Amino acid sequence: MSKKTYSIFGAGAAGLYTAWRLLDGKSKLAKNEKMLVKGDVLELYDWGKYDFSKKNPGTREPGARVCTWHYKDDKDNSYLELGGMRYLYWDGTPEGPGHRLVTKTIEELDLKKDSVPFNESADPLMSLRSKNMYISDINSNQPAPYFANNYAQDAPPDDGFTTIQSVAITQTSGPTTRREWCKFYEEGRINIDMPDSSVYQKGDLLKEIGYWNLGYDMLGQEGFGYLSDGNGYSSNVVNSNSAQSFNVNDEFLPGTEYKTLIKGYSSLFDSLFEEVEKLAKQKGITLNYYPNVRLRSIIHTKSGVNFTTATRKDPDALAERKKCDAAFLAMPRAAIDLVAQASRYSDDEGTDVLNHEKVQLYLESVLMEPSYKIGMFFDTPWWRTTEAGSPTYPAKLTSYFLTQEGIEKLKKEGFPSNYLKKIESAKNPAILVNSFNDKVSFITAVENAIEERLTFKQEKQISTVAELDTIGPSITDMPIRQVVYFGDNARDGKGKKVYGILASYDDILYATFWKALELGPDATREIPESRDVQPLEGPREATPVMVKMLRSQLASLHFGPQADYSYVPEPLETKYMDWSLPPFNAGYHAYKSHYNLGDVQRKIRKPSQLVPNTDSEIFIVGETYSNDQAWVEGAFCTAESVLNDFFGIEPIIDEKYYPFISPE
Repeated sequence: MSKKTYSIFGAGAAGLYTAWRLLDGKSKLAKNEKMLVKGDVLELYDWGKYDFSKKNPGTREPGARVCTWHYKDDKDNSYLELGGMRYLYWDGTPEGPGHRLVTKTIEELDLKKDSVPFNESADPLMSLRSKNMYISDINSNQPAPYFANNYAQDAPPDDGFTTIQSVAITQTSGPTTRREWCKFYEEGRINIDMPDSSVYQKGDLLKEIGYWNLGYDMLGQEGFGYLSDGNGYSSNVVNSNSAQSFNVNDEFLPGTEYKTLIKGYSSLFDSLFEEVEKLAKQKGITLNYYPNVRLRSIIHTKSGVNFTTATRKDPDALAERKKCDAAFLAMPRAAIDLVAQASRYSDDEGTDVLNHEKVQLYLESVLMEPSYKIGMFFDTPWWRTTEAGSPTYPAKLTSYFLTQEGIEKLKKEGFPSNYLKKIESAKNPAILVNSFNDKVSFITAVENAIEERLTFKQEKQISTVAELDTIGPSITDMPIRQVVYFGDNARDGKGKKVYGILASYDDILYATFWKALELGPDATREIPESRDVQPLEGPREATPVMVKMLRSQLASLHFGPQADYSYVPEPLETKYMDWSLPPFNAGYHAYKSHYNLGDVQRKIRKPSQLVPNTDSEIFIVGETYSNDQAWVEGAFCTAESVLNDFFGIEPIIDEKYYPFISPE
């Protein structure tokens, strides 16, 4: 048997996971010629150069659209995330919520010890239309500053999601499992009588309706504006596929426990790369890593896959012509579009799979959503109440959140077992995996559930286990949009303390606001945006005008609308990531309406399925065309599905309750 060459293009989440599973996976079949064996070659290309290790240094932390940034670029210092930040923890139960492949991968790489809570505040600070308030303040006596239909301003903004979903889902009906949601994407309909004023009617398929259209129809201008401003994410209310958006914005699922890694989320990809290197060496498989090299064009031929590459230094010029037995495009839509453009004019004989009309139709099934993130480090946590003082509107970052892990810890500490059973079964309110704003409300709920008064020792036990220092966020309609508080999270805890915040977590709406501040008032742009690959280079230092604008808006958020920028101290360091730039051209993606999402997911991963009389070993993996867009989980799931279905590799976990992509 001649040796095989598998080429992976992209060393982010999907690319590294694909490489790992090709090396680590077990075959479903007794004889499987697609499995990599001794003497075979595994190639890993990436347009960037990630800082994987001392042996493979780079310009930024790994992870593609995950990007951990440490103060002064020192991994012993405090860090914050300028890309993807966290995952939804899965407790291992068959029907439990969470990101199963990320959780499983973290366990397999022996990183569970580094996994730490990363949950949101139960009572976030908001500043909308120059009115500062906390979620818990909003009621009919203190409404939000909107004039929405049916007095929607008297309730939290996220209640707007509930109103929109009420056309098809209630608290007691609708999909709950992953399989049920996949079916809902195709079959979900409006199942209530709509008023004459509505542009939609009972029986309309939700997949054929844009979410913005439906939201505006249901909430009106002011109501939709309140939801859009107050939920913090423009991407949650874009004109995406309504059936999918119901799932993205669903608030009826049980509370979910978010986690991250104590060394930063990018450390997951350091470990994946290290494991890939180790496994390749153990199995006698040649691993060739090519940083600063991108896929330029790709053509299917009878003898395999022909492709050309280009270098980061000269990204349009042909660098090499090569062949492989299977190609994995671990890329987002924008990068695939670039490859398709060059493939269209290739001189190679064969089939141009990417430019077939049906493939192009499915490639265009997603919206590209730009994102902009700016991080700042300070020498004090000025945004919260401390012994040194407090801003007018401090971020409430301490809440109480009891998990199943917490229950197990309490069992080991000898907490009364009959109390724990009643706590686990409590309904009104639920205690397990439910956030409480303060210790008093948490202890009250516990005592009501057990119908007893806790002793001083028991109260201290359970409050200590449940106490959680959250990340916020604070939410505003100002261009900073969301502020996420990382604080002092340095690994060694030695030296001067430095406190980090994601000072602007912005998507879609205000990305261009910050882009114009990148150069300052006395500079002229010299690099075309189509050639500016800042996301590959790493976080870029902010200009003084950007820093001052950030301070001004942070002052309005935490000290009041009329506060001067000087209320916020000068930061120690400020850097940004503009995810609207190449090669990603988007922070995340969402499906458009008028598409069958399941068919897109199943077919686009091997696009030749859409081309008559063609069977090509070209595959597309990544979050873009997944069931979990904007999450690392989506990248892992598409890759896993390709390896299971086309390479005969056994699934890493049982798919019964958790299909990796939408099943037929």
